[in-house]
Amino acid sequence: MKINYIIFFFLIISASLKAQQVKVLNAISETPIFGVAIFNADKTKSVITNFEGEASLNIFSSDEILYFQHLLFTSRKLEKAQIEKSNIVYLDVTTQDLSEVVISASNFEQVKKDIPQKIVSLNSENVQFVNPQTSADLLESSGQVYIQKSQLGGGSPMIRGFSTNRLLITVDGVRMNNAIFRGGNLQNVISIDPFAVQNAEVILGSGSVIYGSDAIGGVMSFYTQKPALSYTDSLQIKTNAVIRYASASNEKTGHVDFNIGIKKWAFLTNASYTDFGDLKMGTHGPEDYLRPEYVSTLNNSDVMVQNSNPLVQKQSGYRQYNIMQKVRFEPFNSLSFDLGLYYSTTSNIPRYDRLIRYKGTDLRSAEWYYGPQQWFMANAQITKLSSLSNLYDKAKVTMAYQNFQESRVDRNFQSELRNIRDEAVDAYSFNLDLEKKLSVKTQFFYGLEYVYNQVMSHGDEENISTNSVIPTVSRYPNGASWQSAALYSSIKYKPNPKFVFQSGLRFNHVVSKASFKANNIYLNLPFIASKNIAGALTGTAGISWSPNAVIQWRLNTSSAFRAPNIDDIGKVFDSEPGAVVVPNQSLKPEYAYGYDLGLKLNFEKRLIIDVSTYYTYLNNALVRRDFTLNGNAQIVYDGELSNVQAIQNASKAWIYGLEVGMEYRFTKQLKLTSQYSVIGGTEEDDSGAETPLRHAAPHFGNTHLVWNTKAFKMDVFAYYNNELSFNQLAPSEIEKDYIYALDSQGRPYAPSWYTLNLRTQFQITDATTITASLENITDQRYKTYSSGIAAAGRNFILALKYSL
Repeated sequence: MKINYIIFFFLIISASLKAQQVKVLNAISETPIFGVAIFNADKTKSVITNFEGEASLNIFSSDEILYFQHLLFTSRKLEKAQIEKSNIVYLDVTTQDLSEVVISASNFEQVKKDIPQKIVSLNSENVQFVNPQTSADLLESSGQVYIQKSQLGGGSPMIRGFSTNRLLITVDGVRMNNAIFRGGNLQNVISIDPFAVQNAEVILGSGSVIYGSDAIGGVMSFYTQKPALSYTDSLQIKTNAVIRYASASNEKTGHVDFNIGIKKWAFLTNASYTDFGDLKMGTHGPEDYLRPEYVSTLNNSDVMVQNSNPLVQKQSGYRQYNIMQKVRFEPFNSLSFDLGLYYSTTSNIPRYDRLIRYKGTDLRSAEWYYGPQQWFMANAQITKLSSLSNLYDKAKVTMAYQNFQESRVDRNFQSELRNIRDEAVDAYSFNLDLEKKLSVKTQFFYGLEYVYNQVMSHGDEENISTNSVIPTVSRYPNGASWQSAALYSSIKYKPNPKFVFQSGLRFNHVVSKASFKANNIYLNLPFIASKNIAGALTGTAGISWSPNAVIQWRLNTSSAFRAPNIDDIGKVFDSEPGAVVVPNQSLKPEYAYGYDLGLKLNFEKRLIIDVSTYYTYLNNALVRRDFTLNGNAQIVYDGELSNVQAIQNASKAWIYGLEVGMEYRFTKQLKLTSQYSVIGGTEEDDSGAETPLRHAAPHFGNTHLVWNTKAFKMDVFAYYNNELSFNQLAPSEIEKDYIYALDSQGRPYAPSWYTLNLRTQFQITDATTITASLENITDQRYKTYSSGIAAAGRNFILALKYSL
């Protein structure tokens, strides 16, 4: 009898405890939401939901009003007694909502509606559903970043007519751009593991006030997953595992991450491996893109081999490895310490566009590949909150060390000489960012930054017959350095909920040093060293005005700059067959001045229309032009007589465009979205005439029809891209005729193209999710603008995710 009483007692206790629990779910997918803050009206009591979206409410009284708050969801307030009826609370996603929060505009959280610039956001749900093969593909999925690929292991973003070292990449607040970021196409963004990305933000337009040099056309900010604390005395473990296969490249990917969280400490480990085979292009499109033959080397002898399937782009595959380790310590609610270790490496990556060049009837190169692209970063952050300090309400210190390693190896067809050039960069950075609320209407952001880069560069020439190696000219001056020191400030004034004014200033001091003594053995430059000192003052001012619930206006004006780096000042390389770029010590920063105007119409969240127009003037532009070396217009480089060129402040450019976006929600589950970008631009050539701008992409767009329920999501979508005729191509693109289709007159041009695609996601159980996509259903053969490699043909992608 006593046992029955005990059982009854425990049942009562269990029911009581259950009644004190709440589960917070995504209103659309009904999945648990981790990290929801639940607090009372005066914020004297608070709890946070765990990995299962659950939290105990026993510290709150039954008559209290509880507030539910999360960055990615619309806040709610409910009476505790009302919650206890079902113990479930649903939150709506804030995507496309004016209350969405962004970080990249000031390095601190701000309501997106308050920002006068256009910012594109990709959250964790976007990342998981898009299931991108690389972070370049993730950016492309936004519909507003254009991606160029010279090879399969590539991905060079273009934003509003700018690319490469006129765009900035950051990872967890640390700039990835370094002293050898070049004006040619870059693939550093693929070093960022898309499985590790929690969310990403893209600033469309200048970001120089916060980020300094290079942030002329835009800023791509990646925020990786954060270690999650349990906020209780119990240990909580969360694990995810993903496997993926893609048919077009025979891709095989594996990923695992696990989080261990206790009350004040958390540990996160993230690891991925991808194996890409040779990429197969589509069957319907220009025959110019086919790969009819390739070079095979056996016993140091090069032979031309007929490709049994010209749709397969032989010698394009590669492998990639990524690992990330993070630790978080939060001794108090007002103080946290974060440490992140990131490492990425690849196998050799074939430079596919160089492998399809011909010299007469034979392929020009027997070998042309990038050595392993390695990136390491150690990033330590300290975040402090204070309501008592007169200097700040929130302060963040970021200290980072990065090491970049890359190399280039090439050998001409039937040549015994292999050219090897190795580069490495050590990058150190320190950032102090502070935020202070001066009044109810005014916030002040300010900070300082110091960056130091040192470049190591070596060149060798190897004879593959004798295995002898002799030194040769290096790509960069070995031991060169680049450093930048800056102060910035920004103010936000919000006199009422409808109007926001933001303005900022930044002063940058940049110094670069290089010694050409070693390379002068080969080049005989008229100087043995250079020191370049530059100062730059940039500013921005803009407003966001919402006269009513339907209309939001954005207007922003800004200036931006890019200081010459070591790639500009000291590089030696073959830009194209028969041309060599040599150092130039007399360079100055280039400046950009522009505005963008935006209008957003939100008709009760059923129909949203977003229109933006922009204009940028680039002055003193750093461009590659013909040059002389000791009075000579030609020199012998890598055994070939080549025209001499150098980077020079020799041009101006004008860029303009229009972006139109639309979202229509038929029901809670079904919506239609569409985005279209129109880009135009010209630059001044040697004669003063205006020519098409190299990085102004063709007009491009996408349309999506999305169905989303609790366990199933489906997206039927199309990508489309306008033609660029021969007369619309930049002169530097016309010279690369081997990557383009030929028009009826035998001239290079970029044809228009489209793809139809289907993506689905099904949550089989609470722990298991399957994502299946069929891309390029009609098997189109196409290249994105300026790309050396053709895009994937019909491509079936299958991914399975298991969570514990």
